[in-house]
Amino acid sequence: VVFTGGWPHGPAGAPGPPAGFREGELMRVLAHDAGLDAYVRSDAETRSRTTLQNLAHTVQDGLLDPAEFTVDRPLGLVSHPWHLPRVRLLAARVLGLSGPALRDVPVTGPDPVPARRERAARVACRLGYLGLRTPEALLRRERGLTRAARLLGGGRGFAVRRSG
Repeated sequence: VVFTGGWPHGPAGAPGPPAGFREGELMRVLAHDAGLDAYVRSDAETRSRTTLQNLAHTVQDGLLDPAEFTVDRPLGLVSHPWHLPRVRLLAARVLGLSGPALRDVPVTGPDPVPARRERAARVACRLGYLGLRTPEALLRRERGLTRAARLLGGGRGFAVRRSG
């Protein structure tokens, strides 16, 4: 199990929380306290600010090694139901997995993001990352899209918003 998330919502470039208090670490502590470690190995990816970075840094840091994901042994993607389609889209790009090799695991809780905004982010991801397949290329494109959004007056840009 890999818990991802390093930096909470906030302006790009703002200092994040100190080590031990990042999203991935906090989730891992809760899982440990609930006894998860008795059943599986767990890790935390804590450098990311975006969904793409969650996946790319997980791969770059080797946190999924040596696992192989197939129809019979799928990778579970845990997030809010409204967010899972974008996570699935990005997982297909970063990991080269799709269809039944990915299993959606929806969580319940408050719905902090309007569905319309999430649909727009999904379309932007589909178009913005078209043709890219490596974590490094995807991250370079994300930086470029974020810079372009800022220059066009889009504030922080779609790619920087932390969404789970």
